[in-house]
Amino acid sequence: MAPAGTASDTLDRPHFIGIGGAGMSGVAKVLAMRGARVSGSDTKDSPIVGALRELGATVYIGHSAENLAADATSVVVSSAIRDDNLELVTARERGIPVVHRSDALAALMDGSRPIAVAGTHGKTTTTSMLAVSLRTLGLDPSYVIGGDLDAPGSSALHGEGEIFVAEADESDRSFHKYAPEVAIILNVELDHHANYASMDEIYESYQTFVGRVRTGGALVISADHPGARELTARVGGRDGLRVLTYGADAGADVRVLAVEPHGLTSEVTVRLAESLGGAELTFTVSVPGRHYALNAVAALTAGAALDVPAAELAPALASYTGVKRRLQLKGTAAGVQVIDSYAHHPTEIAADLEAIRGGAGEGRVLVVFQPHLFSRTQELGTEMGEALALADASVVMDIYPAREDPVPGVTSALIIDAAARHGADVTAEHDRDAVPELIGGMAKPGDLVLTMGAGDVTDLGPEILARLQSPEN
Repeated sequence: MAPAGTASDTLDRPHFIGIGGAGMSGVAKVLAMRGARVSGSDTKDSPIVGALRELGATVYIGHSAENLAADATSVVVSSAIRDDNLELVTARERGIPVVHRSDALAALMDGSRPIAVAGTHGKTTTTSMLAVSLRTLGLDPSYVIGGDLDAPGSSALHGEGEIFVAEADESDRSFHKYAPEVAIILNVELDHHANYASMDEIYESYQTFVGRVRTGGALVISADHPGARELTARVGGRDGLRVLTYGADAGADVRVLAVEPHGLTSEVTVRLAESLGGAELTFTVSVPGRHYALNAVAALTAGAALDVPAAELAPALASYTGVKRRLQLKGTAAGVQVIDSYAHHPTEIAADLEAIRGGAGEGRVLVVFQPHLFSRTQELGTEMGEALALADASVVMDIYPAREDPVPGVTSALIIDAAARHGADVTAEHDRDAVPELIGGMAKPGDLVLTMGAGDVTDLGPEILARLQSPEN
């Protein structure tokens, strides 16, 4: 890969392999908006690909050596692209620089005031909250998010303001490429087992990320999460680094005094430390659950670190109404709400189920869960099953492999057996096409159905709604 710092010299005519992916499309969109001649390829057409074409990008469906223009100045890849990809092999044969997505994003952030959002969970939500609220205040930030806000292609924007907000992905250590003015760390847990063998490796990786914060910059970090507290202890005392904590802990710089649920919204009250003005503020978060409320408080703290007045940013946070796949309401049919959740780690599963319980009233919470990655299921399958016990009933599909090859003996049965041991009502379903009929027969008026996971389970929402609308229901 091209070393950090060289990407900006090669991004005039970039070609993206896998351009329709959540992370790749965002970088491609900002480059196109800045005048680069962008091309790329993906395995299938999609609304995101359509949005890129509207910006002038040339996008091919399918991977082929012929897709690579003769005058391409670089080929941009993510860690998901295999070494034997035809376009990648061709680029190397022709001596075209190969740039990792993280190097391209780092180049985009040059000359701005970057906020990089890291953590095992909550990155997309927190990045989105900052992007939306800063735009509401007229600050016109640039941003790159790992999910669409309200329309295909809305995952990224080139703004004229000085702030640039981006997710910082720890999964492949690519967040080591960024040099933010403000780093947010929401939580620190063991995940991405193909790349990290222990919590010590995770901590070391995050320490490297914190070490990249610009001199005079700030680290915004949870005061409540055990892994975050441990990391704070490990990085504390660095010269030129301001550490701002947030959470319910009595010593937090932005202390959460209350989170009051109101259906599918929350009212949050915080008190700022004297160093941040000492005010007590109450504001609305337009998505349910305590963990989303804490994401909003992290965003508020980061804004304060950049001298955005907290009294203005707090009410602006209410303008964030969600991002696709983060407890996104897909529709209602026959009195049943169908909601999509990206949760795929046990902590996320439990948090989303607890959040949605408040909106279910007397109805039941029914889950269609698709495990993501063999490595994650192997390491965390038992905990996933325990988390699913929080639902009234669950249907568990086969593992979505994404970039991984199967692992002998690792199947959804690891999750199903664990859920059953914890008293869960759980059903295995190996036939994806049978799920809508199964859920249609289970759901009753007043119930909430969650399609949950990081794979293509999201596509089942409309099919479940169609089944609920059918005459036999």
